[in-house]
Amino acid sequence: MRAVVQRVSRASVTVEGEVVGAIEEPGLVVLLGVTHDDTEEKAAAFASKIWTLRILHGERSAADEQAPVLAISQFTLYADTRKGRRPSWNNAAPGPVSEPLYDAFCSALEALGAKVERGRFGAHMDVALVNDGPVTLILDA
Repeated sequence: MRAVVQRVSRASVTVEGEVVGAIEEPGLVVLLGVTHDDTEEKAAAFASKIWTLRILHGERSAADEQAPVLAISQFTLYADTRKGRRPSWNNAAPGPVSEPLYDAFCSALEALGAKVERGRFGAHMDVALVNDGPVTLILDA
């Protein structure tokens, strides 16, 4: 699994003109990519790591602040651009594999006490956010 984690003041995701997920207070946006060897156990461990990362103000975590999380699936995090100008998506797990693991990641966050808003898996999404800091991390599980 790979994630881009951003500390935000607020964020939302819109699909076909409808807001499907939003956080209106300081929290995290997590763009999550899934690869072929990922598992539910890895998703749960990754969720715990992100939930307890001390990247909010005062070196506090989302868990400390009960900060909301907007989680968005993003297969493009596994783009391979080493050859030519057209990315390869071979390292990204296909939808039937990645969607249940995205759901497992979100469910694991909720089980830890997070208020989780979600994007819509497989949809074309418009993501709006105010990056706070800016703080942006790239994490691999």
